[in-house]
Amino acid sequence: MLNKDYWLANNFAALPREYAAFENSKAVILPIPYEHTTSYKSGTGNAPAAIISASRQLELYDAELKYEPYRAGICTLDELEPRLGGAGQMEGRIAEVADWLLGAGKLPVALGGEHSLSLGLVKALALEYPGLSVLQLDAHADLRDSYQGNKYSHACTMRRISELAPFVPVGIRSLCRAEADWIENKKLEIFRAQDIIDNYKWPLEVVKRLSDEVYITIDLDVFDPGIMPAVGTPEPGGLGWYAVLGLLRLVAGEKRIVGFDVVERSPPRGNTAPDFMAAKLVYKLLGYIFDGK
Repeated sequence: MLNKDYWLANNFAALPREYAAFENSKAVILPIPYEHTTSYKSGTGNAPAAIISASRQLELYDAELKYEPYRAGICTLDELEPRLGGAGQMEGRIAEVADWLLGAGKLPVALGGEHSLSLGLVKALALEYPGLSVLQLDAHADLRDSYQGNKYSHACTMRRISELAPFVPVGIRSLCRAEADWIENKKLEIFRAQDIIDNYKWPLEVVKRLSDEVYITIDLDVFDPGIMPAVGTPEPGGLGWYAVLGLLRLVAGEKRIVGFDVVERSPPRGNTAPDFMAAKLVYKLLGYIFDGK
């Protein structure tokens, strides 16, 4: 039988067993230390453990919401071992686990790892919720059909997701010519970072384009590198902390969030602030989802 020290050491936010046991939890953290197609800064495979470690320092009371989100229950699973066959096989394995979590009535929360892991989660959720839409928070379009000979690369994640569900991209500020052409041909509306910075109505416009059930994929490079410097591919000119939180709270209040992931954290040595920021982002979003529900 597992002892108390195990729960304190290995669960998100160091929750005791009462709030971390699978049977008592509404949300389940799924760590996925996968970075098979990383093309710039390596290290995203270390992110889940770093984020969970930083989460032990969270204040469990949310002053904004005036309650403690952890009381809904947050279970943390063991890390999902990478499949040696590459991203295509990994997608299938992630979809299997996500399907199991959905069958158990849990909210799946994936910690990556590279962005390609989102595909398996969306695959399972799109089957469970036929009207699913995806909210993408990201610096990059990730709409290449193939990258470095791999259709399942992190740079192709949203192209593959577009084959499963409609999506709304927010924070985009970098893309290639082929992606720009695809966006124009599909008449896809993108909320580019430079276009929304001074537009206070943009969160309302985002929400209008989402369906009732929403999956959220958060590539941490959506944030400005001044506050989130350690990501797979940093891009200048990103969004601020409160802008992202404001959007997430609005989406949680207007829609049903059925799962989310936080990806592309690449932990550097000696700087734990981004780890803590990622952990707090997860806890804040869980708070918005469970607030009054």
